[in-house]
Amino acid sequence: MGNRTPKSFQTAIQATQNNPAAVMPPFPICPPCCGLIIVGSRQPVPLQGIWVDVQVKGFVADVSATLKYKNKEEKAVEAVFVFPMDEDSAVYSFEATIEGKKIVADLQEKKEARKTYEEAMSQGQQAFLLEEDESSADIFSCSVGNLPPGQEAEVTLKYVRELPVEADGAVRFVLPAVLNPRYTPKDQDVSVTATRPQVPVGSIPYTLTLNAQFHSTYGIAKIESNCNITPVEYTDNDKTGAKVSLAEGHKFERDVELLAYYTDVNKPSVTVEAGLETADAGSIMADSAAMLNFYPNFPAGQEQSSCGEFIFVVDRSGSMECSMNSEPNSPQRIQSAKETLVLLMKSLPLGCFFNIYGFGSHFESFFPESVEYTQKSMEETVKKVNEMEADFGGTEILQPLQKIYKTGCRADHPRQLFVFTDGEVGNTKQVITEVQKNAQKHRCFTFGIGEGASTSLIKGMARAGGGTAEFITGKDRMQPKVLRALKCSLQPTVKDVSLKWTLPPGIESSILSSVPTSIFQGQKAIVYAQLKGKVEGEAEGEVSLEYKFKDEIVKNDLRFPLNVLKAERPTIHRLAAKALISELENGTEAESEGVKKKILDTSLQSGVVSSLTAYVAVNKDTKTPVEGTAVRRDIPAPSFMMRPMACMAYCAGGPPMLGGVGAMPRSNMMMGMAQSGSRKMLKSKKMGAPCPPPAYNAEPMLMSMQCAADCYDDVSEAPDMGFALPPPPPVPETPAMVKLVALQNADGSWNLTPELSAILGTSEADLKAQNPDQGMDISVWATVLAVIWLHHNCQDQKEEWELLEGKAISWAKSKAGSSLGSFVKAANGLLKSSVDPKVFGL
Repeated sequence: MGNRTPKSFQTAIQATQNNPAAVMPPFPICPPCCGLIIVGSRQPVPLQGIWVDVQVKGFVADVSATLKYKNKEEKAVEAVFVFPMDEDSAVYSFEATIEGKKIVADLQEKKEARKTYEEAMSQGQQAFLLEEDESSADIFSCSVGNLPPGQEAEVTLKYVRELPVEADGAVRFVLPAVLNPRYTPKDQDVSVTATRPQVPVGSIPYTLTLNAQFHSTYGIAKIESNCNITPVEYTDNDKTGAKVSLAEGHKFERDVELLAYYTDVNKPSVTVEAGLETADAGSIMADSAAMLNFYPNFPAGQEQSSCGEFIFVVDRSGSMECSMNSEPNSPQRIQSAKETLVLLMKSLPLGCFFNIYGFGSHFESFFPESVEYTQKSMEETVKKVNEMEADFGGTEILQPLQKIYKTGCRADHPRQLFVFTDGEVGNTKQVITEVQKNAQKHRCFTFGIGEGASTSLIKGMARAGGGTAEFITGKDRMQPKVLRALKCSLQPTVKDVSLKWTLPPGIESSILSSVPTSIFQGQKAIVYAQLKGKVEGEAEGEVSLEYKFKDEIVKNDLRFPLNVLKAERPTIHRLAAKALISELENGTEAESEGVKKKILDTSLQSGVVSSLTAYVAVNKDTKTPVEGTAVRRDIPAPSFMMRPMACMAYCAGGPPMLGGVGAMPRSNMMMGMAQSGSRKMLKSKKMGAPCPPPAYNAEPMLMSMQCAADCYDDVSEAPDMGFALPPPPPVPETPAMVKLVALQNADGSWNLTPELSAILGTSEADLKAQNPDQGMDISVWATVLAVIWLHHNCQDQKEEWELLEGKAISWAKSKAGSSLGSFVKAANGLLKSSVDPKVFGL
């Protein structure tokens, strides 16, 4: 390819310059998987700033977010902001402030709310609408309609949500900012994320101000963040209260993460909240609500299972070439996934079965069906893993799942499914439904990679499949979170999980969220319940989480007071309502009229938004009604997508950004971010169906060479776009621990090789000479050295190599017998370490 613009493309550009209404010629079939990048925008953006107040009490966050708008144009505008929100968030309030007047929104059935909004717009009144997207519960849109020239408006939404506890004990709050375009399979409606204007990180035209207060009865040791924050200020002498703020001028271009470390987090608890006196009798808000926090513990000394069928499903779409974070030399998502897969291959138990699927616009598996875990199959798999690339196009996960579920399970080998994806999936509900239909056949563990991964997809699949969900963002390492899930999958399955209540006469319990079907060691299990009846005096109740672990009945008992004071905010009730709504929306009968009515009633009673309701507000005192149609302005958002974005201009038929109402600035636009290093392109038949070309009203644009190539069989067939791709980022050097792990055998042993000697920092000859027992298999010496090296050099990453270490020690003990102590002593001396022999059971 040379540095020239092809004649056909020059002609197209010239046509748009000469005739603004010209239609661009049809381009090749493009996958509807990209979003639109708009750079160099000079159009005023109505959203000026966002102010967020976070109140964290224990493991619950109550959030108030205010968005300030100002119309700097000469015509009235309708500002539409599409933004991400964790799917567990219970949105319970929405209000607007215009010229000092507060307008509280009503929660209505969604169709009615939209009708109210549209009628107000047509009459020139100011109107406000907040609704959950049809496609996914973790996407919301806020519309500010008929904002006159020069006028300011503020809208405030409030929500509550549970906070997860990380493996290191941190209570994690995330305010999401990144909502990457989600791939839409053919024959599906294009996702709203694909039509939302985006700008590169660093170009966001509005700021974020965030203040957070934390309170924990157990004390707060420290608070950390992935963003610049003010020093922690304790508000109580006993350090049970603390506050922090984001540094001034923060651009809302990345997810904001706050990690609070409490003095003690793993304590079971019950929080009971009194019902509201103003609520209608019999409604979910009228009776007391209880939030039960269990931390199940299994009997000590239980061995892990050596059986199982482990299927790893890996996203190989183009977006997996993105970096894990925005730091320089950050590893690519696909590279991190490959290292993790190698670690998993070394950690699997002998005797199990496994397979690996890769998916994108199509899918393929390493083996026709799961194979037994042996040295040969492991070596073959590791070789294939190292050859993997993010070259499969879009993100279609439904087909590989259906193929897996159609394949029969193996007797005595419970199926464990591990799904790795950056979550850019448009048909979220279909995927979750498929997992749910097959929940009895397997457990599903999911991992959302990078900022912007869909919480609805990742959490929904894990919940439906009785597994766990993890998110890998910022500087998180994927490996420890995945190995933690593998340990959970190796735990024997619990059975007959139930709740047993002991309550005073006249008090009844009603479960609002389902009792967990899967329980894992050290993992929190939350259940919401409604407590009906009148409490007399200082009554107490007791609840027990019971389950069968192997042949033993295990009980987790909690006692709690029933006579509780009225809460300032009905937080537990709102969380309980959200839990019930989610249960109903994700259930098998979600489309039945009876279930829909229950969803609607629960939402309207509690004020918590559902898929069937929306908040709407109308300023009926608008002094001067707006005449004509307001110009739509879609608020741009940050994109971490490092792959090309231009295709969306042609695949989505030119939605609002390209010439209809709400077009973003039509001058100085460049579409495309050609930073992908991949040169392997899919054939166009694997892409989505072609879309009609848009009516394009703009000055010259540039379409990236890489994006054009996405539409062809390979790069050589793509038209010349007049500029070259930048070189791919340098591949970071492989860490020594990863190199060491790659050398381990399936049975847990290491061979004494030049590669192992180099990692240990000495020659192979010296290692052989210092073998304390020359008559013993040299691999015993090599294996002990490897284990000692891991303890001495990688103690902070122990969670990653703990399982493979267990295999190594078992193997060494079986081979060395009573001589093992002399090997340990010699290895400590050679490596100048002091690892306790107890590590080897001595």
